[in-house]
Amino acid sequence: MRKVKPKKRVILPDPVFNEVMVTKFVNHLMYDGKKSTAFEIFYKTLDVVKAKMKNDEVAPLDAFKKALENVTPLVEVKSRRIGGATFQVPTEIRPDRKESISMKNIIIFARKRGGHSMAEKLAAEIMDAYNNQGGAFKRKEDMHRMAEANRAFAHFRF
Repeated sequence: MRKVKPKKRVILPDPVFNEVMVTKFVNHLMYDGKKSTAFEIFYKTLDVVKAKMKNDEVAPLDAFKKALENVTPLVEVKSRRIGGATFQVPTEIRPDRKESISMKNIIIFARKRGGHSMAEKLAAEIMDAYNNQGGAFKRKEDMHRMAEANRAFAHFRF
């Protein structure tokens, strides 16, 4: 290859929890470069999660991490054209892509939800993901089911 791969940018941890994962999530949540607004939404979300889960002995950040873990897919299918036919080939996902997919799925399904504010919708989706429910968890299950159904084409992996 002629071109050099671009260097990975260093993502700074967030100011409250000192976690890089939170900053990555906020970057996915952000619209039009409004990072401070996205941080406000995220911190309000954690407050709502804390209020709704006060009977559980779980910190809201830990609930968020567990929810991300629950909606993280292990395999996905990629289209591969072989001899005029297109096959859905199951492939494993790189760790950084796994994290990114799970964050994007939670945000996408939170935006689709009905609710008053984005913080409340996001909190509801995080709590559903924490309890192995909701749209993001269903998307993960569908991805796994699709990969399982196309396991016969795994030898076409590239």
